[in-house]
Amino acid sequence: MALDHQGLAMTTTETVLLIGILFLALVIIGNIGFAKLAERRNPPIGKFLECDGVVLHYIDRGDPAAPCVVLFHGNGSMIQDFTISGLVDLLARSNRVVCFDRPGFGYSRRPRLRIWSAAAQAALLMKALDQIGVRDPVVLGHSWGAFVAIALAMRKDYPIRGLVLASGYYFPTGRLDVWLMSGPAIPVLGDLVSYTVAPVISWAILPGALRKIFAPRSVPPTFKNEFPSSLVLRPTQLRAAAEESALLIPTAAQFRAHYSAMNDDVRIFHGTEDRVIQHKQARDLHQALPRSDLHLVPNAGHMVTYADPAAITEAVNSIINSSKPAAFQAGRAPNISSR
Repeated sequence: MALDHQGLAMTTTETVLLIGILFLALVIIGNIGFAKLAERRNPPIGKFLECDGVVLHYIDRGDPAAPCVVLFHGNGSMIQDFTISGLVDLLARSNRVVCFDRPGFGYSRRPRLRIWSAAAQAALLMKALDQIGVRDPVVLGHSWGAFVAIALAMRKDYPIRGLVLASGYYFPTGRLDVWLMSGPAIPVLGDLVSYTVAPVISWAILPGALRKIFAPRSVPPTFKNEFPSSLVLRPTQLRAAAEESALLIPTAAQFRAHYSAMNDDVRIFHGTEDRVIQHKQARDLHQALPRSDLHLVPNAGHMVTYADPAAITEAVNSIINSSKPAAFQAGRAPNISSR
């Protein structure tokens, strides 16, 4: 009888384990199917190029012969963030505007065998810009994209006219939320999380997250109607976002030693009511940079690009109109290697 009970217990355990495995398999298949459906409903809006073995998705608007502005979006976002805000259209009135889905976001690939630091992304995007004939651009980075813009400016081998940085994080601080969002970046376990519970959890918290990044203003109706939120919930994009969350504080710690050596014209924008990154970050960066202007936008949150796109456009155009191509500037900052 004891053997029979033991055999029954083993059979029950195996059955529960099998049911658990089947459930996880169904969840994974469901999330993959959801991602494919999201891509079918939200096709690419730009063009593709292959650079250094990476497929990149980008848009190229405005006059090809005009001075160029390059835009880098924030963590978890994509090209549409800039098009919906109206920033691309405003800038394209007098400039060539190039905007990439950064690696792992939108429709740009993110090969797993590389650590996609800001410097690594800048190295790749520099080659992509060379490939499409972009020289001496003004580079605009929003949120995590500000890191990539700064990394590009710090390179010795690619001259730029100047930087516009919006809602960036520039100096390391204690951020418990960053570590909580980094789970899907853990090797192996992160993949399991990304393809099982992460899309469901992200779907549940997304409305609140959007309210937070736009606060104290409401989420614009155009954003609600046009931003492809379902693409944000794909397992691959959630993993890319988690990796960038994990790199946030280390990148700020790495970069802060180089700010005083930057000789580029820099315009800094930050919302005074930003609930994601305190505007003290912008004030401190302004103090650290030799050539910078600070624009604190009242009653604006993290999405300062929506709060005052006209002022940001004016800042870009003022750099273009007042500066010589950066190739003729002396005293560029130390190069930060992408390796």
